[in-house]
Order: sequence, then structure tokens, then C-alpha cells
Amino acid sequence: MNTEKANQPWYALRVKSRFENAVASHLTARGFESFLPMYKSRRHWSDRIREMEVPLFSSYVFCRFDPLDRFPVVSIPGIVHVVSIGKVPTEVDQSEIEAIQTAVHSGLHHEPCSYLHVGQKVRIEQGPLNGVEGVLLSIKGNQRLVLSITLLQRSMAVQIDETWARPLDEPTASKARSAQA
Repeated sequence: MNTEKANQPWYALRVKSRFENAVASHLTARGFESFLPMYKSRRHWSDRIREMEVPLFSSYVFCRFDPLDRFPVVSIPGIVHVVSIGKVPTEVDQSEIEAIQTAVHSGLHHEPCSYLHVGQKVRIEQGPLNGVEGVLLSIKGNQRLVLSITLLQRSMAVQIDETWARPLDEPTASKARSAQA
């Protein structure tokens, strides 16, 4: 992949249900950088339980491309449309993609979760997610870092050690004193 394509913004592609892998493969074959985050899910059938890798954000694939020359992307079988506002494709925030990539490649347990509108933003200061920012959440007594793709209003949760996280908006001692006065 050339550096010109590596500097292009990320876009979210809405794809037909269960076409995520095929679309990602077609994009790669056509020379585009794509990202299809996956997670391990246990599927139960009447006679067995199987662990499978499934898309973290069902029906979405992320891709870098020039929005003015999107025909080679949208002509791939299985793509429904580029996520847009009106007719203008909307970029996915680079830092959100990087955070999701870091979490997926960290080896830590991760899974989809509900998109959060409120919660405390934190920065991870230790471990494999060092430097990643997200929202801290507690599920069943375990600390989770919620990472979101704001454009899609979709989120994922990755299990972390609670000592790794530091609040981003930690009140300073002077702010705390003035608030008490």
C-alpha cells in the first residue's frame, strides 16, 4: 500500500448482513486498507457449543479511500452504502479507529456493548492499552474500558485492570477547594 492511501481518512461502510468478511477481502484485493474488528463469541446449538470469531460491529467494515473517487469501493458486492451525512461521506475519527485497533490486537477480552452517551472518560496509563482513551464502566464487578465509534453510535468493551485507568478530567486541588467554598 502506498503512503498516499495510508494518509486518507477512514470511512464506515454499511454492508449486507454476514458480508463483512467478503467485503473486507474484496477491499484488500483491490488495494484498499480495510479494518474489520472481530471478537470471539460462544454460539450454542442443540448438540454443541462453538467459539467463533464474529464482527465486532455487525454490518460495518472500515476502509481508507478518497471520497471523491469512491466508485471502486461502492461497486464491491455486498456494500450497501458509505455512512454519510446527506450525500457527503463522513470520516471516522482516526483516534477512535486507532483505539479499537489497539484493543483488538491487545489480546485482552473484548466484546460489543451498548453505546454510552454519558460516563467518565479515562486514559489507560499501563498495560497493553497504554495511551488509549475511553469510558470506564463496571460490569459484574470487572472494570471495562468502552471504546466507541461516534459516527455509528456503536461501542466495544475491553476488560482492564482498574489500576490502569486515570480520569481525564481529574479535578485539581484548587478546583476542589473553590467548589467547597
